Amino acid sequence: MSGSSPAARLQRLFEGRRLTPTQRRIAHSMVRRAADAPFLSSVELAELAGVSQPSVTRFAVALGFDGYPALRKHLREVSPVDAADAADADGLEDTLNEYQQAVRAEIENLRQLSELLADPAPVERAGRLLAASRPLLVLGLRAASSQARGFGYFAAKVHPDVRVVDEGGSMLHDRVDAARRAGASALMCFALPRHPREVVDALAYAREQGLTVVTVADSAFAPVAAHSDLLIPAAVGTGLAFDTACAPMLMGRVLLEAMCDGLPEAQARLEDFDARAAARGLFVE
Repeated sequence: MSGSSPAARLQRLFEGRRLTPTQRRIAHSMVRRAADAPFLSSVELAELAGVSQPSVTRFAVALGFDGYPALRKHLREVSPVDAADAADADGLEDTLNEYQQAVRAEIENLRQLSELLADPAPVERAGRLLAASRPLLVLGLRAASSQARGFGYFAAKVHPDVRVVDEGGSMLHDRVDAARRAGASALMCFALPRHPREVVDALAYAREQGLTVVTVADSAFAPVAAHSDLLIPAAVGTGLAFDTACAPMLMGRVLLEAMCDGLPEAQARLEDFDARAAARGLFVE
């Protein structure tokens, strides 16, 4: 385990566990602060996750440890980060203003995403699923609507039939039904906090109708995980008044790249678009 990042080691520790929503919140908080996790007290972790201290103890027991001290001892044994390094990092953070800290947090999110992509197999599988779906349904509501629209905008340049659903309501299931009747085999979902109940319900319904669900979410423990066939986590930043989503956006672009690999006509479509755009004088360059 020493060759992987602290976040990756934590993810493996939590994989396959049947955790309650509160325990998933604790796990998510630990992954977000992976380098600090071995040095957090139960009180500090509880405050970080917004739960009670007994909840942290129950979480450790659910993972198979005698209590939180045993979990923390395990994390220290498998982590290459020592307390001095953690203290130095904390000292640096203290010298940065809130805007710089938000940027630093996003850099860390991107670093974790890079570690995740060391194994390209899940992304490659997702690319094949999305490329093969005719039409391709793309879902993202509320905070995730911009991610869905951005993905859909670029996907439409290379995929013959992309349908973006970025508003909820009573028509949502109808849109799923229409896509399925037209031949859709996959649904691409962007799910970011706070997670709308409509998204969870829509994914459950889509799977009932036979669609394969590929999801980019802020955490492997997000509420949509139980209704996703393939979930790729990409953390959001929470240091500002509104969450920042650089990692989910980049993950969307990575999936577009993987999807293009599964579309033999993708390059020809892009060249055709460029030719028509030049003829129309579409861009000022």
